[in-house]
Amino acid sequence: MLLITGITGHTGKYFLRELITNKYEGQIRCIVRKTSDTTLLDNSGLNFEKVVGDLEDEEFVQKAMRGVDTVMHISGILQTPNVIRAAVKANVERGIFVHTTGIYSKFKSASDEYKKIEHELDKLINQEQVNIKITILRPTMIYGDLCDLNMSKFIKMVDTLRLFPVINHGSCLIQPVNARDLGKAYFQVLGMKKEQSKHEYVLSGKKPISMINAFRLISDNLGKKTIFVSFPLGIGVLIARTLKLCTLGKVDYIERVQRMGEDRSFPHKDAITDFGYNPMTFEEGIKIEVDQYLNIK
Repeated sequence: MLLITGITGHTGKYFLRELITNKYEGQIRCIVRKTSDTTLLDNSGLNFEKVVGDLEDEEFVQKAMRGVDTVMHISGILQTPNVIRAAVKANVERGIFVHTTGIYSKFKSASDEYKKIEHELDKLINQEQVNIKITILRPTMIYGDLCDLNMSKFIKMVDTLRLFPVINHGSCLIQPVNARDLGKAYFQVLGMKKEQSKHEYVLSGKKPISMINAFRLISDNLGKKTIFVSFPLGIGVLIARTLKLCTLGKVDYIERVQRMGEDRSFPHKDAITDFGYNPMTFEEGIKIEVDQYLNIK
């Protein structure tokens, strides 16, 4: 049995569409929340069952893990400890965990927590008599729909502001990945024999792009004539700290501004070689999202 977490989320729904398109025949158990929209799942025609609960509830997760041989954990790295502990107790054979390239950031305050979680994961799977095969998938900046937490905000900002601020001339490199490509990649990894998969794969976009060129593409797709104004990273961080102070911590963009000066491009060579990963270009992907924005607007 395949256990899936996060199947109604941003990338989970595209994984679900791959299961439907490819007529997945195995038995599936999906962990969902009471508030989850399960319409697509309910009409999927797949052999599935839903269990409603919270991944923070360790007892619930252990019950959900009974009879499972493979776990596809999409909900996020913060829920990994409960999921992996339950998987080890249930003698699950394989676990595919969607984590993040944020673990590599020198600025991200959460990176220490990410490292701690993965260290705990390593300790658990390296115990004697633990035979679970783990594969970690590391998406870069995820975009593709207006529900994303990345490009959707930039689209609204570019649409609203005639003068658009950038850090260090927008020269840092990013490599955003479209949620559609992640759904396909999850399915491709699931289809691999567990012995053939590596311990981890980076899942990034087709190629790196500078922040300024990404913003220009957004502006062009919106039909805007945006003027980009560059600020040194130090000034940007100072403004963000001031904003946080003035709002008593309610608006905190410090880390986000810091990362504007950090390259976030990561190669995905292993994914290409091992399962034919072939993501779309940012030019293709951002047009889809901007078109969504314009249709709603």
